[in-house]
Amino acid sequence: MKHTSSLTTKKIVLTGLMAALTVIGSALRIKIPLEIAGTASFHLGNIMCALSGILLGPWLGGLASGLGSALYDIILDPSYIYECWITFLTKGLYGLVTGLVLLAWKKDWGYWKALVATLAGAVSYAVVYMAKTYFYSGLLVYDLTPDAALLNVVAKLPSTVFNAAVAVIFAPVLAIAIRKALKRSHLALDS
Repeated sequence: MKHTSSLTTKKIVLTGLMAALTVIGSALRIKIPLEIAGTASFHLGNIMCALSGILLGPWLGGLASGLGSALYDIILDPSYIYECWITFLTKGLYGLVTGLVLLAWKKDWGYWKALVATLAGAVSYAVVYMAKTYFYSGLLVYDLTPDAALLNVVAKLPSTVFNAAVAVIFAPVLAIAIRKALKRSHLALDS
């Protein structure tokens, strides 16, 4: 019998759950105003973006991480509402890339493969986020000179590296534990 992939109620519910957890993880943050423009934030949202990609796969994981992060911008920090669509795309990329790397291994993944996938998602997001910080936020929104926009990127590097490192450390460990719990409860998507 041929197995076809379909959007089940379980997948929809788990995608919504991961989006909600991404909102919560994004809300657990420390904001630091930057001298040049905007703020830098240390938060736990990236863990949930990576977990979304690991547990749900690339498409639903990308949707959950992008939607959850955009909802944070809209509901909990409306100062970012004007760029929630960018957040949806960039954070969606985080879950998408993480899920795509794991997709290559199908169901046969463990800690090290989840770590590599999370690292790939973190690096891809960081590159896109830094480009957005320079071009969109720096040059377009804040009308900074190219040098000042570059300084703004440099000012955001510590929080970006911290957020990526926290995700790389915790997402694979949490993914293994959550996957086992979902399997025991007969809720795993790959069972």
